[in-house]
Amino acid sequence: MVKTGVAVKKAEREIFLKNRLEELKTIENQLRAEGFQYIAGVDEVGRGPLAGPVVAAAVVLPADFDVLGVDDSKKLSEKKRNELFDAIIEKAVCYGIGQKDQQVIDDINILEATKLAMIEAIENAEKMLEEKLEKQIDFVLFDAMKIDAVEKPQQSLIKGDSRSISIAAASIVAKVTRDRQMIDYHRVYPHYGFESNKGYGTKAHYEGIVEHGITPIHRKTFLKNIIR
Repeated sequence: MVKTGVAVKKAEREIFLKNRLEELKTIENQLRAEGFQYIAGVDEVGRGPLAGPVVAAAVVLPADFDVLGVDDSKKLSEKKRNELFDAIIEKAVCYGIGQKDQQVIDDINILEATKLAMIEAIENAEKMLEEKLEKQIDFVLFDAMKIDAVEKPQQSLIKGDSRSISIAAASIVAKVTRDRQMIDYHRVYPHYGFESNKGYGTKAHYEGIVEHGITPIHRKTFLKNIIR
């Protein structure tokens, strides 16, 4: 009976994930019906941390993308994000990463740095698309962002990482890319808990700053109340 129950739950879970996948593909399917073929979903991670870069990803998925479980990266475990990252990279028509470090963030503010990272991600994805298929991205879906400098048809979706398969995929790619960088930074700066807090303002992180000062990857404009 236990095995039967487990099998039923597994089957129900698979049905749920398949339905969720089709739900997330609705916007892209509508755009394809309008004649757009290479639709890039764009998302970012790292606007809030005290340290490290802001990272953006742009992902173009094929119409027959069939990887189950892709969703808003915040809803997924670290293990699942890593598994899906590999599947997305393998199945994507193209993808690109963009990032801006703490110096750029301090110089022009986090919003403008985020926009630049997104533009860079789109440009890198388009380079891959041109090299592979000699095509260009013809529509961009942003998660709650509008960037006039991107001279392509575009749409801003509130909570886009929960509504669009392309944006959800981009959220995972951006999150895993940044998390891996912060784990690497932890090996260089071991006193701030970067391997677990990824640069966000946890108790351990603040204690590390008080005891050891700031590192070259800290955002000084985010620490005005601490550093004088």
